[in-house]
Amino acid sequence: MPAESAKRKAYDTDLTDEQWAVLAPLLPREVGGGRHRSVDLREVLNAMFYRLRSGCAWRLLPHDLPPKSTVFEYFSAWRNDGTWQAIHETLAQAVRVAAGREPAPSATILDSQSVKTSEVPSQRGYDAGKKVKGHKRHLLVDTLGLVMVVVVTAASVQDRDGAKLVLARMRHTARLQKIWADGGYAGQLITWVRDNFGWDLEIKKRPEEKGFHLIKHRWIVERTFGWLGRYRLLAKDYAATIASSEAEIHLAMTHLMLNRLTHQVPENEYKFASAA
Repeated sequence: MPAESAKRKAYDTDLTDEQWAVLAPLLPREVGGGRHRSVDLREVLNAMFYRLRSGCAWRLLPHDLPPKSTVFEYFSAWRNDGTWQAIHETLAQAVRVAAGREPAPSATILDSQSVKTSEVPSQRGYDAGKKVKGHKRHLLVDTLGLVMVVVVTAASVQDRDGAKLVLARMRHTARLQKIWADGGYAGQLITWVRDNFGWDLEIKKRPEEKGFHLIKHRWIVERTFGWLGRYRLLAKDYAATIASSEAEIHLAMTHLMLNRLTHQVPENEYKFASAA
């Protein structure tokens, strides 16, 4: 534990030594030629994870953590330069390899979630189907439930339009062959996906019988939304910008995957079971 955090009582969200050893090499190096960095980056990350899990505002960070201005400065800088996304992708590959999978998936699941927003000047809209005013999170996850791509839009954006934004960011993988989705993605999108990417978009419809049904493949992405919901900051979207909304999801998944890679959670929590 670093000197600064050793002086205070630990929070449940603090990085362990093992987690810090995994994360530290992935952080941007200090830029030379100026004054040396004086802030403890491990404590900065501890503050971000504390806020993410507790749901507090920046200004309400505990006084024994770095100042909110310092923490936000690093959060926004690494959001803007793509650090959070790069870390997230590296850890996702590590989790897949640890589970005996290839680094990139051959099958994924697509879905969206509409969430309310706070009184922030970000892009918002109204989802008439879910009766929610706010943002819509479009996720593409692998069969372990790991997020491959996240795109946040106004809630008024249709699922099919959001899917095109998501899949456009997935061009880099050569292994992807199959995508499962619900009935909201049926129709011309199937042909569009095949013509533009060569992937097979298969619609998994809900059974006509009433009652609860565990729909094969589709439950995986629902479980991922459940994981994200355990981070109170994500129960409602408080971010001032779309970019921050996406970065916070990358950060939550980073925390989740660090826990998983270092065996810091029980086997039945955040379980990455095979579902393919």
